[in-house]
Amino acid sequence: MATLSDIKRRITSIQSTQKITSAMKMVSAAKLRRAQDAIESARPYAARMRATLQEVGSAEAGSSHPLFEERESVSVVELVAITSDRGLAGAFNSQIIKEAERLLAQWKAEGIETRFTLVGKKASEYFRRHRPAQISDDRPVGPKVNYLEAQQIAQRLMSDFEKGDVDRVVLLHNEFISAIAQTPKVVPLLPFVSEKAEEGEAEEAETAPYEIEPSPEKLLTSLVPKAVEVEVFRALLENQAGEHAARMSAMENATKNTEELIERLTLEYNRARQAAITSELVEIITGAQALE
Repeated sequence: MATLSDIKRRITSIQSTQKITSAMKMVSAAKLRRAQDAIESARPYAARMRATLQEVGSAEAGSSHPLFEERESVSVVELVAITSDRGLAGAFNSQIIKEAERLLAQWKAEGIETRFTLVGKKASEYFRRHRPAQISDDRPVGPKVNYLEAQQIAQRLMSDFEKGDVDRVVLLHNEFISAIAQTPKVVPLLPFVSEKAEEGEAEEAETAPYEIEPSPEKLLTSLVPKAVEVEVFRALLENQAGEHAARMSAMENATKNTEELIERLTLEYNRARQAAITSELVEIITGAQALE
């Protein structure tokens, strides 16, 4: 049976842990506000970029770009898996790894080879242990997402696709939905196919009196690589916001657990203390009666 000093020591230790988890929750909440503002600002830009490609592509039949090329047979797929650098975020990283393994098994059954571009130390640690030969690139996320990093990742992926080293590129990241919900999202990146516009927007794109100069082909040469970079940047921002939200939620749950544990141990401490006092009283009364 635990002594009073043992119980008190455990309560003190858990109280120290509670201070840490509470502080981490507040830090994540502050970071989440900034990250949420960033992703909410990036989403309309990415959507407008795709819509612009839809308009330019429909302006002239037959206009094309090397990054639009659909390969007749797919033998190599590059999977860009994005996680965080640190843990203590619940299932945030593990659900990405599980989804990556599911995609890997699916493509393997279809006879497709999979290569990995890993962004985030958690993905790197896992796949370096289990599939080191399939890693083509890995890097940490860093404390703050910047466009230059997304540009570097996108340029390498576009180069490999144009050279024919890979036939398809797929993004896998957590999509930020709310402070308590982040779900894995699979986004086909290359070949880059613009999403279908709404019916009204499509009709407007066909009838709008746009004159594209110097030509749709030259405009696509500039827009398509930029759109790919924006998609990678958006995925990194989604991952950043989701990480802070998941860690905030995990630390909130941990803080609640420490409160419950402290309450239970305090009750146990009081019971043990009362039992010790009762035992001492019994000994005193017994000794007094013996002296009589």
